[in-house]
Amino acid sequence: MSQRRENYRAALRREQDDVSGPRSTKVTTLQSRYVRVTVEVDPDLQSDLTRWVVRPVSSVVLVGTTVLRTLVDTVGRVTRPGG
Repeated sequence: MSQRRENYRAALRREQDDVSGPRSTKVTTLQSRYVRVTVEVDPDLQSDLTRWVVRPVSSVVLVGTTVLRTLVDTVGRVTRPGG
């Protein structure tokens, strides 16, 4: 068991040594009576998420806009009196 712990600690030290230059990370700590969780967010993650999400969100907005315009046009034609 102690061998596994030492291997884990050595791996953590290697990861810390491999980091080239200081990177700013956003750290959030959630703490309760029994559990403490620390979440670190890589600053590069924001650009990756933006790149992955922009196209699908744009597509959904375009489809939604088209559907709403079609509904408005259809309802406008049907509900006009004497039309």
